[in-house]
Amino acid sequence: MTPNTVVHGTFVIERTYGAPPARVFAAFADPAIKRRWFAEGKGSELLEFTMDFRVGGRELGRFRFQGRMEMRNDTVYQDIVADWRIVFAYTMSVEDKRISASLATIELAPTAGGTRLAFTEQSAFFEGADGPKIREEGWRTLLQRLEDDLRSGK
Repeated sequence: MTPNTVVHGTFVIERTYGAPPARVFAAFADPAIKRRWFAEGKGSELLEFTMDFRVGGRELGRFRFQGRMEMRNDTVYQDIVADWRIVFAYTMSVEDKRISASLATIELAPTAGGTRLAFTEQSAFFEGADGPKIREEGWRTLLQRLEDDLRSGK
């Protein structure tokens, strides 16, 4: 019998947005805004999205990409400092199989033209998981969608 394997990964993504920290923070804190850039998208069917943005609060996202298997994201908020920091732990599952567990930190800092965002994720990927490289690419795509949403002025 072979032991189960866990692959660990850590990455940092830094972005600058042309909006003040309060507006960038609101894009993570307001369920309607976050749903728009984080949960809805081309090629995916949103099955469920709930969000309780407070320390100890939970977020749940269930998706089906291109009619394939269901994916689930379960989040618990660990620390929130308005307009400055969000720390959350989350797991991802495909169908009923957990594929990863992560701790993520979002740090916001004012800049002359808006906000510098630093996103740091530390993850454990289990058998059949997407892995660190694909997860980082996924977050880069989401953070670009956030930028597009901020630019749209909605």
